[in-house]
Order: sequence, then C-alpha cells, then structure tokens
Amino acid sequence: MGNSETSKVNKLRCAREICRLESITPLARKLNSLDMDSIAEICVDEIPKLISARLASLYILDETSDILHLQKYNHPFLINNIVSLNQNPPSPMIAAVRSKELILVGDVDTLEDPPKGKVQRSFAKNYMTKSCIIAPLICHGRVVGVLNITDKNDGTAFNTSEVAVIELFRQLIGASIGNVKLFEKSQRLAQTDGLTGMYNHRTFYESLDSELRRSQRYGGKVAIIMADIDNLKPINDKFGHRAGDMAIRQISRRLQACIRQIDVPARYGGDEFAIILPNTSLDDAIMVAERMVKMVSESPIICDHQKINLSISVGVGRYESGSCAGDVARAADEALYAAKQAGKNNVKVFKPEKVV
Repeated sequence: MGNSETSKVNKLRCAREICRLESITPLARKLNSLDMDSIAEICVDEIPKLISARLASLYILDETSDILHLQKYNHPFLINNIVSLNQNPPSPMIAAVRSKELILVGDVDTLEDPPKGKVQRSFAKNYMTKSCIIAPLICHGRVVGVLNITDKNDGTAFNTSEVAVIELFRQLIGASIGNVKLFEKSQRLAQTDGLTGMYNHRTFYESLDSELRRSQRYGGKVAIIMADIDNLKPINDKFGHRAGDMAIRQISRRLQACIRQIDVPARYGGDEFAIILPNTSLDDAIMVAERMVKMVSESPIICDHQKINLSISVGVGRYESGSCAGDVARAADEALYAAKQAGKNNVKVFKPEKVV
C-alpha cells in the first residue's frame, strides 16, 4: 500500500474515531437515568452501533438468587430468559461474572488478564461471527448485570478500540443500574415496615383506596382483616422487647402464610396488622381469619430458652363499592375491638349497612 493510500486509510480511521467519540458523550448523559427500560434501550439499541455490532442483550443480576434475568435483547431468535450463576462448566457469561472482567470471545489471548479455564460458546450456529464481547456491569465492585454484544456488520472480529469503548460504557451502565436498584430499595423501605417487611400504615391506606376505586369501576367487593396481637405488652414486660419483636415478626410470617399473592398485608400499628383481600366473599375472609387465629395460637415461640404462647384477635368485614378507605378501616377496627372484648384469640365479623 502506498503512502497516499495509507494516509487515506488513517484519515478515514481517525474520522470514524472522532465520530464515535462525539457519540459517546450524549449516550453517557442519557445513561444518567432511574428508568431501567431507558437504560436497557440504550444498551441494546444504541451502544452496539458505536462499534458497528448487530446483536446485543442485557441481563440484570438478582444477587439473592444468583440468577441473571434477561432485561432486553434484539436477537431474531430466542435466548435464555434466566441464567444461573451455578452452571458448571461455566458459560462465557458466567465466567465473565465470576471474574468481573470483560471477555472477548474468539480472541481471548489479546486480553491482558483473561479468566482462568476454558469457556464454550453455546448456540454458535445462530451467529454470523465467532467474536463477541461479554461485559460484566460493575457498581462499587459488585456485578449488577451483563451486556453481551456480537456480530459485527462487516463480519470481522472486535478490535481493541471497540473493546475500550465497551470497557468505558460498562462502568457507566453499572453505575446507572446500581442507582436504579438503590432508588427501588429506598422506595420499598419508604413503603414497608422495617421489622416485618410488610407494607406500612400509609401504604395500606393507599392500597385500600386503590382497591376500593377498582371495585367501584369494575364491580366486586373488598374484604378486610384486622388482627391485633393479644398481650404484647405483658410479653415485653416479662420477656423483654427482643421477645416482643420476635413475636411480631413470627406472627407477621404466619399471617402472610395464610393469604394469596394478590392480597395486601400491612403492619397497621405497633401490635396491629391489616390485610386487604380483593374480590373475596365474607365467608372466605372468615375462613382465612380463623386459619390465622389457629396458626398463631398453635405455634408458640422460643426466646432465650423460654416458651411464649401467642394469640391474636381478628376483625373481618366485606365492603361494598362506594365505601371510603377511612370508613372501611374504622369498621374493621370495630370488629377487632369486639373480638378483644369477647375474650381474645377469636374472630368477629362486622357487617356494614349497604351503601345507598
């Protein structure tokens, strides 16, 4: 190749790099978002274009289960929706997560510090090229997801400058996903009770108001269960507040074990719980309440080698559309008071007059 041709190639290469650099800044700004869907769209639809790649997929890591969940992809064929980190031997993606290092499949030897052990690429026949980039997304030293990019438009392998672009973006994406997770956690904490993990008093009323509006719009009725721990103060006085907290936690778990996934459990107050049961008959709500009373009373707790018997008093009601959240909760509370007055460890029913 002559000097003039070499000069033209270098100029063209420089022009492409300048264009790429000019595209990086606005994309980096767009990644500063608390919307996971927006972040995923940038990862799958826009970042691959910077390195002339055709296919991309974004997985988000659930650290509690060690499972990667597919967030977004643009492949014309199906790919795995979930990937367990416990695979053995590991896939390239799992190897990348374990090492926290970007892997360039098809040219592993160019990496300065490649992960140990041989990795195998599955479904190779679905891809046009043998080269792909697997980039673990890091936030504060922890993997929060993985971005996979493959199939360059011209059929060549990814080069070092393209890997460098993804290396830059994987840190930015990781920080953004970490911020989303932190924001979602703070939202959950604002809505839940720290001791039991149930919804708090405010969120209970928001959920109840929403269910009542839904019943007004689509028909149906809402059942409410209000439960109060019997003799919590004597438990605190005799065994200490640690035992009282244990009683609250254990009772909350037993109440939740008696309800459906669509029901809404809340810690209503210090020793009170409330459960919203959408589209539930009064008889069914009573059966649930009686099961709760039975489960709590038959399972004492052990604290510091001492057995502590537990029981709850429960009020149940079912409400017509047109009721307001305050009236509903007040009516269920009256039933709960009646259960207390009747000797505790029992269920009482409040039957409100029909709303005209």
